[in-house]
Amino acid sequence: MSAFAGGQTYLNYINGEWTAAAAGKTVPSINPARPHEVVGYVPASDRSDLDRAVAAAKAALRPWRKLSGAARGDILFKAAAALERRADEIAETMTREMGKTLPEAKGETLRGVAILRYYAGEGMRRIGDVIPSTDSEALMFTTRVPLGVVGVIAPWNFPVAIPIWKIAPALVYGNTVVLKPAQETAVTAVKVVECLAEAGIPAGVLNLVCGSGSVIGQGLAEHPDVNGITFTGSNQVGKRVGQAALARGAKYQLEMGGKNPIIIAADADLDQAVEATISGGLRSTGQKCTATSRVIVMRDVYEPFKAKLLDTIASIQVGDGLDPDVWMGPCANKQQLDTVLGYIQKGLSEGAALLAGGGRPSDPALAEGFYVQPTVFDNVSPGMAIAREEIFGPVLALIPVDTLEEAIATANDSEFGLSASVYTRDIGAVLAFIQEMDAGLVRINAETAGVELQAPFGGMKQSSSHSREQGQAAIEFFTSVKTVFVKS
Repeated sequence: MSAFAGGQTYLNYINGEWTAAAAGKTVPSINPARPHEVVGYVPASDRSDLDRAVAAAKAALRPWRKLSGAARGDILFKAAAALERRADEIAETMTREMGKTLPEAKGETLRGVAILRYYAGEGMRRIGDVIPSTDSEALMFTTRVPLGVVGVIAPWNFPVAIPIWKIAPALVYGNTVVLKPAQETAVTAVKVVECLAEAGIPAGVLNLVCGSGSVIGQGLAEHPDVNGITFTGSNQVGKRVGQAALARGAKYQLEMGGKNPIIIAADADLDQAVEATISGGLRSTGQKCTATSRVIVMRDVYEPFKAKLLDTIASIQVGDGLDPDVWMGPCANKQQLDTVLGYIQKGLSEGAALLAGGGRPSDPALAEGFYVQPTVFDNVSPGMAIAREEIFGPVLALIPVDTLEEAIATANDSEFGLSASVYTRDIGAVLAFIQEMDAGLVRINAETAGVELQAPFGGMKQSSSHSREQGQAAIEFFTSVKTVFVKS
């Protein structure tokens, strides 16, 4: 039975209490499959709400950091159990808010459970090293201390996993947090925070403030009492966040765009390569920073690969993500739909050949939602906008090449460097790809999308601020090293 209750009004979470925005304003969160359906009303907060949340986080910092790592981790273990109990409800909320299919939403929610448990264990791992001193009568060692108040600015495409992989390490390492979720998925964010509240997190340690990016997100970046900012989103917004943090000396971490290539070598298993291209490029309606966008194919296998790709795409069913027969849901919002359709028109105007899709579905039942067809372009040259700019939608650009060297050069011809993959059986090609590919994540005989939670994640070039998230690498951002010299 569905736990969905449409039209409910949700609140901010500040200093351990659920509270309305000071101005009393709310905005609707709508279902992109049926935009007339309101999933819930969320606060339209202003700077006064943010100031209260930051003040609460600052006041809670000292007692929270004085707890042992094990004690902080125990709260994350309890939060994981609460999230697991509510996984079906939260997954359904996610599907209703941003459109991804229910199996994808359930998988993401359970990934959030796993992330919480992983970082709960971090509370018991080492945080320093003993270093030999030149003074034989002294002890010298390092330890780590939390940054302080951390602002988390999260996107709408992974509304459970991404906030949790930022919040969980921040908390276990002794920081306090102010979370600003995307407005499109704020109801999902509320439910995640409810799990942490249920776990007994002390008042002020975790705060949730819903509102626009220009007010709350930028306000976090500029706030004098916020010691660090972790952001996932577009390059344009990320650079503004980074500049604001830099201007006042705050630490910042930016995970931004991608234009991720997959290389199909002449010796590739084409069936596997087609499956990976479609899964990496079209699942979640292409709304992943690691989604496959450029498909670089050796001419020797270009035509058979293309035929298999088009044959498989023809069978994809587009529709409401709650429908068990649907493989691809809508774009998350009207703006994103318009962006994707605009890039399709750019591709046509630049001379690319449209092989599949290219517009809205013809099914009248889908006319209201923010749906777009899975789209494939042929005759794409590396200089076209659809081969250079992040679309964040289900659009694949096929680019033929003659050699592996040309393929890698084409893949590297981008301002982005987040994720890349190659399909080949040739160990020499594999080693060349690993060595020469300018991306933070390289995958061999696997799709570009996806990263394991225990592994560092982040990009090169314009894809990130060159820091890494997830795994034990997270400690590098959320803490500072303190060197200790002790002599009797």
